[in-house]
Amino acid sequence: MTEGINQRIAEAMAHLEATQAAVAKAEAGLRSATATARSRDRAVEATVGPQGQLTGMKFLDNKYQSMSATQLAASVVEAAQQARTQVTQQVMDTFGPLMAANPAIPGARAPEIDWGGIFGADALGGRGGAGRSAGDRLRDEIHEDDEDDHGRGSRS
Repeated sequence: MTEGINQRIAEAMAHLEATQAAVAKAEAGLRSATATARSRDRAVEATVGPQGQLTGMKFLDNKYQSMSATQLAASVVEAAQQARTQVTQQVMDTFGPLMAANPAIPGARAPEIDWGGIFGADALGGRGGAGRSAGDRLRDEIHEDDEDDHGRGSRS
């Protein structure tokens, strides 16, 4: 009986060590992860780093010159949010499989990961939470502001 327990402990430790090595390799790979996305109107391209930080911005084909400030702002936010969602998905795709239960431990369960709590609901691109993305809400607010401006003139 002691041999069986020692064998299980050895298997569990081997699995743990393999998982730790895989996590370290994944972390190293993700330190240089980036994602680039374009706004739907194809006016803005944003690049974000591994923690969702904005690292690059391009204004494509001089489209910004014919856009209002609010339209351009919405395009910037949308492109940055899409890129952030992509890099978040890279992290989830990389670490998700590493979170499996240790098969050497009877009754072990995989940990439940609250990706929304880690990255924020907006970083998940609307998945995992009800409602629409921040970019969609911002576009609606900008559209409403434009309608108000046209009906009343400029605000002070």
